[in-house]
Amino acid sequence: MLMDEKAQISAEMILIMGAILVLVIVAGGFIFNISNTIANTIMNVTNTARNSAINRM
Repeated sequence: MLMDEKAQISAEMILIMGAILVLVIVAGGFIFNISNTIANTIMNVTNTARNSAINRM
């Protein structure tokens, strides 16, 4: 009976670790997309400011 309980605990731990791994991958992809969006926005702002400053000269 003890072996069955240990196997059940082991299976539950594997499922929990798998679920945590999936959540980390999904969250990482979401954060990566947000950081790319922010980087592109900052690049567009700096390019616009640079072009504006060059045109004023």
